[in-house]
Amino acid sequence: MNLVEVFDTLLPKGLLTYKKIGSKASLPKRVAAEKQDKQNRQGVLFAVREKAHFANGQVKGYILTSKESLLEDAGALSHFTPNVYRFGTYSDEARTMIKGFSEENLQQINTFVVDIDTKRYTVNDLLLACLDESVGLPTWIIESDRGYQLYFVLSAPLFISNKENFRGLKVAKRISDNIKRSLKSVEADIYCNDFGFFRVPTKDNVVYVDLNNTYTMHELIQWSMRRDDDIERPLFVVPTKKENPDLTRTDWFDALVHTTNIKGETGVIGRNNTLFTLALIGFAEGWEFERTENFLDEFNSRLHNPMGAADIKATLDSAYSGKYTGPSKEYVETLLALHVKNGKEFTVSFGNRAWYKFKKNREDRTRSHYDEWEQDIIDYITAEKSVSEPFIWRTQKEMCEAVGIAQSSLNALLKCSTKLVKTITGKGRAAKTGWTTVKLFMEYIMNLVKDQKQAYRKALVQVVLDWTDELEPVAGYEELMNYVHQLFKRDNQNTAAEPLDGSG
Repeated sequence: MNLVEVFDTLLPKGLLTYKKIGSKASLPKRVAAEKQDKQNRQGVLFAVREKAHFANGQVKGYILTSKESLLEDAGALSHFTPNVYRFGTYSDEARTMIKGFSEENLQQINTFVVDIDTKRYTVNDLLLACLDESVGLPTWIIESDRGYQLYFVLSAPLFISNKENFRGLKVAKRISDNIKRSLKSVEADIYCNDFGFFRVPTKDNVVYVDLNNTYTMHELIQWSMRRDDDIERPLFVVPTKKENPDLTRTDWFDALVHTTNIKGETGVIGRNNTLFTLALIGFAEGWEFERTENFLDEFNSRLHNPMGAADIKATLDSAYSGKYTGPSKEYVETLLALHVKNGKEFTVSFGNRAWYKFKKNREDRTRSHYDEWEQDIIDYITAEKSVSEPFIWRTQKEMCEAVGIAQSSLNALLKCSTKLVKTITGKGRAAKTGWTTVKLFMEYIMNLVKDQKQAYRKALVQVVLDWTDELEPVAGYEELMNYVHQLFKRDNQNTAAEPLDGSG
């Protein structure tokens, strides 16, 4: 197996071919590749050296920007994101913790990956299931200690846009869901992240490969639509006119929160998923952060195998991050089937709330979405700021009262906002909290730079004037003095001086 061909098949576009610094390629190759790379937008991949580096809601790894780096490091990596993201950053000063691998940051989708978390099936079993029950043979299969990962690579990337509320991403997620469901006979994990981290292909772990088995988006969409027709499932859910139930008063919710033997096991939909689902229900019902936190603490304390406090905090932060608008019906049904053993069957209904697509008018909601709170704060800052500086100085409590936002919600908003700036000066009782927006702060900086340039030019002109007062009259002296005075006049009256030669 040729790894260069594997990664060329996976990444025909989206990454630089060679490293910008320290490349081992010859100069002619680098020049030719650079011309080719400029024809497409370049993004990044995220890579991890050990599976243990996924912990406590954070990921320890680094960011790859070229195929050359990927090829050099492949043997030392355990997982990576085979789909390309627009950008990536580090969340700590040591540059070890990575962030940016959210679906909204996806630049392009190169492959769909199916996780088989068992070794009860042979490679031939997997291939037959793909041929008989799914879209076709995979491009390659990776074997791990616990199972397999099947890569279905696209012949050309699907580029993701935020137009029409990420419609392309929703279509891709439905295709991914259908591929995973079609391989139910070999126990494909339908809850595995569609476009997250997966095993890195190496010469040691690839047990099947055929680089001719690639797929176009057109044929995958057509196949996925046929799958949906078979189960009468439309691509976008249309809400019914049923009244919305209070989820916390349903029989299935009551049964779930009174189940105490839910375990936290790797690869099992269990304790962590239950706590996250309950947190999303609290969020969807409009509970404040503290109320949901107290509820989860009480539920967790009753479990035979409770979750740690740090993990609960990370779960709550994720549920209230603004990335989700409510729980998944399928997750709730799976949790009930796996863990509630009272012989009763439950009908799970969310009424007409299609969480991931529809949003009520703001006046009909008790809880505003983060983007609306963010705009409220921007409007408030813009109206209150003085001409002399971009910051307004308010305590966090004053800001919450002015905008009508809970303090916990404000803290969560500040973690994910890219438009607000908060600063604290001083210590203790003398500390002051300043608030502004990125736009206002940039305008302020640009004005400072402009003022400094004008002051510098004015000082320079004055130095020239002082110097020319000591000159003896010579040829051209009068012409020079006229030009200097024009400069001085322009700096004081914002009028342009004419060049010495009279040209425009």
